Amino acid sequence: MALKQRIILDTDPGVDDVLALLLALSASPEELELAMISVTYGNVPLQSCLRNVVALFHVLEKEMKWREETGKSTRGFGALNTHKPLVAVGPEHALEDEILAADHFHGADGLHGVHEKQPHLSPADTWRSLFSDEEPQGEKVDPPSYSKYFTPSKAPSHKEILRILKESPENTVTVVAVGPLTNVALAAAEDPETFLRAKELVVMGGAVNVEGNVTPVAEFNCYADTVAAARVYALTSPNPISTMPPVIHGKSFLPPYPAKLSKQLKLTLFPLDITTPLELRKKYFYETIQPITKSGSPLALWIETFMTGIFNKVEAMLGDGSEPGLSLHDPACIWYMLTQDDPAWEPVAKPEDIRIETSGQWTRGMHVVDRRQRAKPDVQSSKVETHPSDPLDATTFDEVPGDDMGWLSANKGNRINRMVKTPGDEKFAAILMDRLFG
Repeated sequence: MALKQRIILDTDPGVDDVLALLLALSASPEELELAMISVTYGNVPLQSCLRNVVALFHVLEKEMKWREETGKSTRGFGALNTHKPLVAVGPEHALEDEILAADHFHGADGLHGVHEKQPHLSPADTWRSLFSDEEPQGEKVDPPSYSKYFTPSKAPSHKEILRILKESPENTVTVVAVGPLTNVALAAAEDPETFLRAKELVVMGGAVNVEGNVTPVAEFNCYADTVAAARVYALTSPNPISTMPPVIHGKSFLPPYPAKLSKQLKLTLFPLDITTPLELRKKYFYETIQPITKSGSPLALWIETFMTGIFNKVEAMLGDGSEPGLSLHDPACIWYMLTQDDPAWEPVAKPEDIRIETSGQWTRGMHVVDRRQRAKPDVQSSKVETHPSDPLDATTFDEVPGDDMGWLSANKGNRINRMVKTPGDEKFAAILMDRLFG
């Protein structure tokens, strides 16, 4: 049996983010430990994202009670009942840009009005005090009962990420990022060596050989904070300065990385190329969920409510009468964590130099790759000049005539482990529903 995965999930809940969280919490304790939920802005503003995380635990408390009362097994949520994740919150906006939201797709609250449509499944606002340093006014209120499932933190998310990585053995914690990479970039900037203790960074983001979903070339998560994405991707490079975003006077505030780092970051990328085909189709969803909703499941009712909003939105966007589906972008990363030892997962044969465009008028957020068919020099043939006073301070000269910005350099550029094949696009929806309700 594969070793248990211990993960930090950085997320901006949204519909598919919530499904990813549920998939993680539905794992057996032997499969996965969700050590931390790092909340970022994204699909909706930060406080709405946090509200959706808290609501998820509120609904799960009701679901566990209902299952116990009706004699149904709670075995399916082993991780929920065994591990108690930390929940921490990051900044409200990108490193250098204004906030960008996807509420046109996910609804104003991120879950298509589920809080108004099912108010009994939404937590009272007293949860806010769990994450605030301000003393509550009036009579002291006890923590809500559902808070037994998580540990709220009042420290910034990026500092909690670093603390967990520092306190854990090296290469035992994977960071899974399914929203804008702001929290991740802040952690990496504050203490790069501690951040590089992570076993792997799994990222849902980008569009490489397909069109974008927020512009013709950009995917939402990357577009929402291009500078954060560029800085994080740069840690995969043997020479991070070669792909760092340009410094903009008055905007850039994070320091450069040290000239020498102990290792390169392993970054596994799940772009739209691989996540878009993983669809949860309307007909299959209703056939599966409606009998469970009718039996009284609070979780099924909650999910059916916001998924109905999603299907209505997709139908309106398509406008051709075809059956709508929700692409399971974020849950795909959790599926990977649960089944990482399955040889059917197929990455690119060799890590790719994928760089993030941060300043283009029309191309901001684009995942840029070199499509020229030109040979690269190998590392061994690169010329190295050593500084006489410091033999460790070596400069490599491997520039290729006619190549600007080191795209053909063996020592520059990023090294991204892009995933290109899943264990079966058509079967993931059934796996997800079975994990949640089977």
